[in-house]
Amino acid sequence: MRGFQSLTFTAAALLLQNACATLVPAKMEERSLEWVVKPKIFIISMFDPEAEVWWGIDEFDILAMNITVPGFSPLYPDAHCTANGDVCQLIIGESEINAATSMASLVRYPRFDLTTTYFMIAGIAGVNPEVATICSVTFARYAVQVALQYEFSQLEIPSNFSTGYIPLGSTQPDQYPSSIYGTEVFEVNQNLQKLAASFARKASLNDSADAIAYRANYASAPNNQYAAGAAPTGPSVVECDTATSDVYYSGTLLSNAFSNYTTLMTNGSGTYCTTAQEDNATLEALLRAAANKLVDFSRIIIMRTASDFDRPYPGEAATTNLFWAEQGAFEPAVENLYLAGIEVVEGILGGWNGTFARGVNASNYIGDIFDTLGYGSPDFGPYTYDNNPVKRSVGEVKRSVKGKRKVPVRVQPGR
Repeated sequence: MRGFQSLTFTAAALLLQNACATLVPAKMEERSLEWVVKPKIFIISMFDPEAEVWWGIDEFDILAMNITVPGFSPLYPDAHCTANGDVCQLIIGESEINAATSMASLVRYPRFDLTTTYFMIAGIAGVNPEVATICSVTFARYAVQVALQYEFSQLEIPSNFSTGYIPLGSTQPDQYPSSIYGTEVFEVNQNLQKLAASFARKASLNDSADAIAYRANYASAPNNQYAAGAAPTGPSVVECDTATSDVYYSGTLLSNAFSNYTTLMTNGSGTYCTTAQEDNATLEALLRAAANKLVDFSRIIIMRTASDFDRPYPGEAATTNLFWAEQGAFEPAVENLYLAGIEVVEGILGGWNGTFARGVNASNYIGDIFDTLGYGSPDFGPYTYDNNPVKRSVGEVKRSVKGKRKVPVRVQPGR
């Protein structure tokens, strides 16, 4: 009888243990399984060097909590957060496809509440010497998807064309596109952009001897065209706009073509400055999340630091500029992500209760070309374009924009 009682007690204990195991996570030390994380700021890195500059810093330990998110890049499967969840980071991977997929996975993962989170894109980029110099820190109002165009080889274009890139649905490089996809331009909160730049200006930026020597070559450009690139004062914080292209391009012809496209697509209000591979994809994923009230699109900062020039100096080959020149800017640009970025992060955290918790009101339009978020008529796009060549014709449909305006959008053959 005593043996039977012992067996009964043992069986009961095992049942209780199994029942408790279904109620309590197996690894309680993994805090990501205990509570929903509500970050105040999410740092978006693209690849290892941009990410690692935030690790092991004095201000906070961003590796204290690591949360695996389904759908993230297999190279970067985890989001990293401080122990209290105030600051997080993800590495989205390089290129538009990686960026869009990783961001779309993040914003719908239930372990995060991102409704009041500030997102800071923090990556390196090429830079236009007409606007800024290498090692500088830039903050953008516009992101323009410059390669979303027709493309012809430079060897096969008409003699009166300066570029092989033609806006979709058009037949000339300077015509506004009549086929609009919606990801061509994004505009973010300019008041937040200026606040972030003001925080970053508190930083002492890094430079290098090689960068100083290389930027001096740009002083030889006619009419002081590259005076900003040749600046003897070195890197600074500049407010200017970013271009997105999966193609890692270099050279004066392509850079001028994409500069002109930026001007065209922003109705002259954008300033082509930095080159990147991810930003429009990242912003489209955030915009779709914002349309579902998962994030606040007015809380986005685009910070890019200049790791190289987008074109050669006079007399230098474009291939030399891209492949072999000792520009000396990569390491300082990566370091300046942290030096400038930590000022932004601490500015937001320090001013959370007084300013940032409630949000920074935008005085400019924010969103995409279709006014998906309902902020009113965009200040760029076919709605305000002077002498807009977009006309309705056979094969075109009208797309409603929040019931306020209609823009003709060509249906491409076979689509």
